Amino acid sequence: MNDIIVGMGEALWDVLPEGKKLGGAPANFAYHVSQFGLNSRVVSAVGQDKLGAEILENFREKNLNCMIESVPYPTGTVQVELDAEGVPCYDIKEGVAWDNIPYTKALEGLARQTRAVCFGSLAQRSIVSRETIHQFLDAMPEGPDTLKIFDINLRQSFYTKEILCDSFSRCNILKINDEELVTVSRMFGYPGIDLKDKCWILLAKYNLKMLILTCGVNGSYVFTPGHISFVETPKVEVADTVGAGDSFTAAFTAAILKGRSVEEAHRLAVDTSAFVCTQQGAMPVFPETLIGRLS
Repeated sequence: MNDIIVGMGEALWDVLPEGKKLGGAPANFAYHVSQFGLNSRVVSAVGQDKLGAEILENFREKNLNCMIESVPYPTGTVQVELDAEGVPCYDIKEGVAWDNIPYTKALEGLARQTRAVCFGSLAQRSIVSRETIHQFLDAMPEGPDTLKIFDINLRQSFYTKEILCDSFSRCNILKINDEELVTVSRMFGYPGIDLKDKCWILLAKYNLKMLILTCGVNGSYVFTPGHISFVETPKVEVADTVGAGDSFTAAFTAAILKGRSVEEAHRLAVDTSAFVCTQQGAMPVFPETLIGRLS
């Protein structure tokens, strides 16, 4: 196994008030994993258009390896508006390239070399990309060291109970925030239960290795069978929170793959996410003080 780490799903432009920035959780995840020295790939699709060419050029400039198909659909865009606290609201265009990621022989070959993959619910809103993600997960090597991370990432109305249930069953690490947990609890019939108890239920029901719960300024938790890690959220000057969650997932994954404990991985993830919140956009360059913690 070549220990490749894959971010799979949407590749798009976040159109922010100050202009467009490269976005999409898979690209954010793969870029940040690569900053920690791991071999990462973005898997997605772009259109045969100027915006698609610009995404590929942007990846090249960032030295970000990718397996991106060009398909006859427009490249994805998202209108992002920030509220007074810098929290983003999204208007995600439909029927775009990343809804139509094809499953190819090359992609199957990549899956067989993949040690960890991060996928979400958004890229599964269309049947084409959803089936591609499922086939990729099925083709990955089996074993205790293989990580299948479902970073749930609920957006607008682009999810169903069936998609979530299926993804919970296919992953071995679930990452969810407190608002998403409330939504999931309503859908799955766990109302009126303490947030932590809901996490224990999900961990046990889907036989997960870990469940990561982020609660914004109220800290974050990592649940493993029989143990909880809690880390407070540092107080920082927030520029915007775009991509902060993806950087958390990337730092946590990189640390676990490099043999760090859950507590060490959790602390690095929190500090990385806090740094990203102080920067504009989803893909800032990390300082050596963060990168050096895994060297």
